[in-house]
Amino acid sequence: MSAAAEDDDRTGAEFSTGILPSQALRTALAEGEIRATTPVSEGQIQPASLDLRLGETAYRVQASFLPGRRNTVRDRIMAHAQYQIDLTGGAVLERNCVYIVPLMETLSLRKRLSAVGNPKSSIGRLDVFARVITDHGVEFDRIRESYKGPLYAEVSPRAFSIRVRTGSRLVQVRLRRGSPGTSDAAMRRLNRQVRLVQAPADAARTSTADSTPDLFGHVPSRQDRSTDDIDPVNRGVEFTADVHGDKNTGLIGYRAKRNAGFIDVDTWGHYDPEEFWDPVRPQAGNSVLLDPEDFYILASRETVTVPVDYAAEMLAYDTLVGEFRVHYAGFFDPGFGAPETGGVGSRAVLEVRAHEVPFLIEDGQVIGRLVYERLTARPDKLYGVQIGSSYQRQTLTLGRQFKRPA
Repeated sequence: MSAAAEDDDRTGAEFSTGILPSQALRTALAEGEIRATTPVSEGQIQPASLDLRLGETAYRVQASFLPGRRNTVRDRIMAHAQYQIDLTGGAVLERNCVYIVPLMETLSLRKRLSAVGNPKSSIGRLDVFARVITDHGVEFDRIRESYKGPLYAEVSPRAFSIRVRTGSRLVQVRLRRGSPGTSDAAMRRLNRQVRLVQAPADAARTSTADSTPDLFGHVPSRQDRSTDDIDPVNRGVEFTADVHGDKNTGLIGYRAKRNAGFIDVDTWGHYDPEEFWDPVRPQAGNSVLLDPEDFYILASRETVTVPVDYAAEMLAYDTLVGEFRVHYAGFFDPGFGAPETGGVGSRAVLEVRAHEVPFLIEDGQVIGRLVYERLTARPDKLYGVQIGSSYQRQTLTLGRQFKRPA
């Protein structure tokens, strides 16, 4: 789309296409495009997404599935469910099992309106595979234009068993009007204006965020690196892995312990990280070897900024950069890392699991891409401490269920 076409897409103070901001989500609720068995709270409305809640029952199924164009999710549950679990009083979902949970929210979308799903950040950091599926759906996390019907979450804990209950928020959706396009020229222009991804040497001049101790009491360090070679295009802005490590301890991340206890997803700041995670340090030559049996929390070397009138999504799996999944929870809200929301110095935290074979990641290696998309209007709430966001100015940070360093 040309710059002129983008300008022509404006309708007053808004764009006719793009991701719906918080105030438009409230309108969709008021007009019945989003419905729920229990009223939606303001806390569920994020700057550019809506948190969805688990319903009263979970169904243990034999395997993951998509219903296909001819079937409803309920049809497939009835054919493949092994047993059902009452969630009203809370229940444990066991690791390495697959569950289908009807959600409390349903959709009745108008023409030109579609949606995309993703797990919440605190859920992805627990290595929980959580995806939205719909009746007659042929893709995970993709809700077709004008969809009318129920929503379901497929939940499969990997590293830890989890305790959930009716009302737990594991997944979220963004609503999109039309099919907005972002040209390479527009992405480069935006990057010149905002600097979407900053190299450590650049960010160090404007941020002291990396002086924050990690969960084991260590203070991460920075390396000088230029981002002159970063060329943002409509397929996304590249970012790299920090595998250099702290100069004193060498800490670069965390690896989930095997056979640890279960975690209550709704309990915040409670669990001791050392009971669930092992520290990860680089190998010789500043590299880390990912074992396909293990789950890792790493961080980007660059800081990330999402302008207040844009939203971003991290591509979860890109075979062009390696056989691994780099992110389970890919939504970055408007205002993440932005100076006006106090987020200068915010890095992307990476939930990494290798596929099939061990994979070696070296310091500064391209590990993923962020795709930016315009909102139809600036949201009336932005990511940051004002709305209780957990990961503004983050460095290497586990989910909010774990105790933070003093």
